[in-house]
Amino acid sequence: MGSHLGQGASVAQALNALCGAMTQPAGQSVGSRQVRFVEQAELPAEQAYETFVFETGAVPTRHNLHDAFNGLSWLHFPKTKRRLNQLQASQIARDGILPTRGKIRDAVTVFDENAAFLQAPDALWDALVSKQWHVLFGNLQNLWPQARLVLFGHALLEKLAEPRPGITAHVYRVAPQTDSLVDWDSFVANDLSLEKLAAKPFAHLPVLGVPGWWQANREPGFYDDVAVFRPLRRAA
Repeated sequence: MGSHLGQGASVAQALNALCGAMTQPAGQSVGSRQVRFVEQAELPAEQAYETFVFETGAVPTRHNLHDAFNGLSWLHFPKTKRRLNQLQASQIARDGILPTRGKIRDAVTVFDENAAFLQAPDALWDALVSKQWHVLFGNLQNLWPQARLVLFGHALLEKLAEPRPGITAHVYRVAPQTDSLVDWDSFVANDLSLEKLAAKPFAHLPVLGVPGWWQANREPGFYDDVAVFRPLRRAA
């Protein structure tokens, strides 16, 4: 992709070229059509982005890092992206375009923009959910090689272009029997529903705290910053 951008291609053109170069192209069906990347100007001013993608199979793409990561997410997780698009489009078809997205569409957007997928032993997952940071990154550090963390959200990836400790992912747990990213894609796509997303099935993870992900997390006191590693909020 970078070589095409270096030759003056737009992000949409570079993504389409990458589609053609992949062993399994990103031409996954959205509705009855195939996904392709088009310039942002092709999105009609009066039509919602999500509806346009669902009806045409075309993803309007601006020439920026945010949309480049969105396109790469389509390439690697086409079923999950299609499912999220279906959920958004169904809500728009039911309610129309409202002044605010509302609880359900907000939850879908958070997933699309900021999710990460984690496959991990129960002890790691339980410590993450309960925000036991010194257990998660200290006592259980030897379990991290048994875990797999994959970043999905394109806004999350964009933030990490300028890394800082507070960048936090909304983590969605992937079933342990899934092996390849193709399996992960199928699992997540089949697992997602409006009801599940509305219940906010996420755990919050400052991703640069993961052992081996950032040199600075080896420094003493790194995990003591409560502005980043926030304690669990207890119910009143």
